[in-house]
Amino acid sequence: MRILLVEDDERIAEPLAEDLRHQNYIVEIAPDGIQGWDYAQAAAYDIILLDLMLPLLDGISLCKRLRAAKYPGFVLMLTAKDTTSDKVIGLDAGADDYLVKPFKLAELEARIRALLRRPSALRPPILSQGKLALDPACRTVTYAENLLDLTPTEYLILEYLLQNSSQVFTRAMLLNKLWELDRDSGENTIKTHINNLRRKLKEVGCEDKLIETVYGVGYRLRAN
Repeated sequence: MRILLVEDDERIAEPLAEDLRHQNYIVEIAPDGIQGWDYAQAAAYDIILLDLMLPLLDGISLCKRLRAAKYPGFVLMLTAKDTTSDKVIGLDAGADDYLVKPFKLAELEARIRALLRRPSALRPPILSQGKLALDPACRTVTYAENLLDLTPTEYLILEYLLQNSSQVFTRAMLLNKLWELDRDSGENTIKTHINNLRRKLKEVGCEDKLIETVYGVGYRLRAN
């Protein structure tokens, strides 16, 4: 799941983005309204977290521009303005929800989950292969209906493999995919993540080696 955070205060943006990445979201930060518009045109985001008071292009104007351009995802406004009229203006501009600063991270995460439960043109389908199922909206993975407890990195690797189940991925390719989540990873850590995934799958009843090693090349999901 991809989130765009449009926030000009680094003291808020960086810790918030880091927390959301630990919840298995891919997060990108735009420091002003113009860059937020550019990011939204360049990629599909499931949710845009939009500060109201932004340089160059304010949040209300950006939200109106997004909706005029038929942006299909959700917009959650983050602002210190808490009057009823401010909330009405934000919602009338096209926002789906409105959260007043300062807020608890737990409340923001709950509101994001609530938005993702709504129907959306961007809501991704459940990814599955045999008894393995990954729900991108809820960020859960099950095998034979048994829940797997995965780290954000393990989750992202498995999601990538399921999205491209017939493809073989080198360690370098997987590392490139993980760059936004863990910039300190090296190619040698990919093997560790794969081994951990295999161990956790076995713990919930997967006796077969679902993630295959293609020697000299990389990894792929084993065909049913």
